[in-house]
Amino acid sequence: MAGRCGGRAPPQVRSALLPGEPRPGVTTWEPVTPETVAKEEWLRLVYTDETWMTQFDGRDIDWTDPKPISNATPTSSSTLPSLVVRMLEDLDVQDGMDVLEIGTGTGYSTALMCHRLGSENVTSIETDEGVARRAREALTASGHTPHLLVGDGRVGHPDGAPYDRLVATCGFRNIPPAWLEQVRPGGVILTTLRGWMRSLGLVKLIVTGDSASGWFSEDGPSFMIARQQDAPESLGMVPVPDDGTVRRAVRGPELLTSSGSAFMAQLAAPDARFFSMAVGGGPVSTFLLDSVADSFAVLAPTDGGWQVRQGGPRRLWDAVESAVATWEEYGSPNTTAFGVTVSRDQQAVWLGNPDGPQWALPS
Repeated sequence: MAGRCGGRAPPQVRSALLPGEPRPGVTTWEPVTPETVAKEEWLRLVYTDETWMTQFDGRDIDWTDPKPISNATPTSSSTLPSLVVRMLEDLDVQDGMDVLEIGTGTGYSTALMCHRLGSENVTSIETDEGVARRAREALTASGHTPHLLVGDGRVGHPDGAPYDRLVATCGFRNIPPAWLEQVRPGGVILTTLRGWMRSLGLVKLIVTGDSASGWFSEDGPSFMIARQQDAPESLGMVPVPDDGTVRRAVRGPELLTSSGSAFMAQLAAPDARFFSMAVGGGPVSTFLLDSVADSFAVLAPTDGGWQVRQGGPRRLWDAVESAVATWEEYGSPNTTAFGVTVSRDQQAVWLGNPDGPQWALPS
C-alpha cells in the first residue's frame, strides 16, 4: 500500500475494532475478549497474524456475555493482518483515489484505507446488519467516518461511482457486472474467485471499458463465499445404484483434494460438490453432484483402480479428467499461469494466455 501507511497498521487499530473471538476447542469455540484475559495477553492475541472468527451461522454474538459455541459455521471474521496488508499493497492506491470495499467485516481493512486515503474516499458495503453496526461503532470510535452501507455487494454503490479501486474481502463465483460499470477504465478490481468445492484464488483485474482482465496470484487466500452466492442447502439427488453409465476412471477421487488438480476440478465442474460414504455396506465411494445441471458422477474402487458411474446432462468426471489432463500437458503450473477475462456476456479463466484453454465461470 503506497504512502504514509506503508506496511503497518496504525497503532491499536485491530484491538479497537475486534469485539473478541471464540477460540476453537475440540468441538467448541471458546470466547476470548478483553474481559476474559489479561490486557497484555489480549494485545498479544489480537496482533498475532491469525484470522479471528467473529460470527457464526449469521447470528450476532452477545459480546457483553459471550458463551461457548458448538456445531456452528463461521460467517464473519477479521482476516489475518498480513493478508490484509498484502491485498492493500496489491490494490496500489494513490492519493486522491476513491475505493469501494465489498465486505466491511470488523472494519479493520476499512480503517487502514481511511488512514491512507481519508474517510471521504472510502466506501464499504456489508451484507450483515449486525456486523455493519458493530463496524460503524468501532470505526467511529477510532476516528474514521467512511461511507458505510448495508446491502448486496454484487450491486456495488452506483451513486459513488466511478471508483479507482474495488477490493472484495469475501469470495465470489464470478465478477458482478455492476463492478465493471462502477470502476473507471484503468482501475483495479481485486477479489477472490471461489466455487462451492474450493477457492480458486486472488485475482487482480484491470478494467478497460466494458471488460476487464488480469491474473491470479500465487497462494491466493480462501475467503468465505459471499452469502448471496452460497451453495444451495441441498447437494442434489443421490443416484440409485443402477443410474448412469459406467466406465473405468483414468484418475481417482484424489483429483478433488490435491492442490493443483482440485483447482482444475473446480473450473471443470463449477456447480458441483462432493462427499464420500460407504454404499450398502460396501467400500467408500466418492459422489460428485451438480444440483444445477442435475448431473452426477460416482467413483468406486475396483481391483487396481477406480470406476466411475455418470449421469445427467453433464459428464462431470469426463470434464474433470479432461481439465486435469490439459493442466498436466502445460506442465502442471501453479495459479500464476492462469488469467481471467470478464465482460457483460462472458467470463472465463484461461491458461497461459487469453487464446489458450478456457473454462467458463458460472453465471
